[in-house]
Amino acid sequence: MSQKFEEMSDNAITQSGIARVIPCRELDVFDSFKWISLAINDFMKAKTISLVYGLIFTLLPLFIFYLVATTSWYLVIFPAMVCFMLIGPYLAAGLYDVSWQFEKNHKPSLRHSLKAMSRNAVNEWGFGIMLMILMIFWLRVASIIHALYPSYLDPNLSNLWPFLAIGTVVGIFFTTLVFFLSAFTQPILLERRVDLATAVLTSMNAVWRNKLPMFVWACVIALSVLIGFMTFFVAFLVLMPIIGYATWHGYIDTIDIKRERTYE
Repeated sequence: MSQKFEEMSDNAITQSGIARVIPCRELDVFDSFKWISLAINDFMKAKTISLVYGLIFTLLPLFIFYLVATTSWYLVIFPAMVCFMLIGPYLAAGLYDVSWQFEKNHKPSLRHSLKAMSRNAVNEWGFGIMLMILMIFWLRVASIIHALYPSYLDPNLSNLWPFLAIGTVVGIFFTTLVFFLSAFTQPILLERRVDLATAVLTSMNAVWRNKLPMFVWACVIALSVLIGFMTFFVAFLVLMPIIGYATWHGYIDTIDIKRERTYE
């Protein structure tokens, strides 16, 4: 269980002067497993809504795969990923709203969760654009690494491994950066109606102060994505809603919301 909120020392994030930073709690290492347990409970109590969102998260990558397989036009991946980055935050907001309704002892509905997507629309779009810019930058770096590969070399493992290693390291760096910036940004924007800078800095501060617990949570997310790809995206039908609900519970557990958390 996370510890009760206490005043913490300042750091470069809280003293940046860019925006205010909402205080956070100190987490235990394996708190993320508690979030998963609560998320499964939400999934079971709202199966229909959960499966609707899970179906969307399943069909999107399947559609991208279908376009690539049938047209051999690999460039379609780029605009498809851009669209996903823009609509992804809105879809996630719908999932967070379901857990939020349970928090308030209300019965969630698909209509209410869809309306939640426009609760903080301007900053939601800003968040999507921020993710899109990071993705574009990553794709440009990846293309540069690919361009550095000498065309006269045979594409075997002994020749490819230095470039694969560099690409993996750079990919891990960008993935870590995105997680650092966005771990709790979306739930903050949904509940608080704050500006994007406040939400991002608060998320960064929470991750920085809880490095090990958030590393465990990142591994859980990475494993879920891996399982999704291994099952040809079918597992996303269940995994993505659970990850969404768990993210909300992680937000409630981590960020100071000035109200006591109750568990059934």
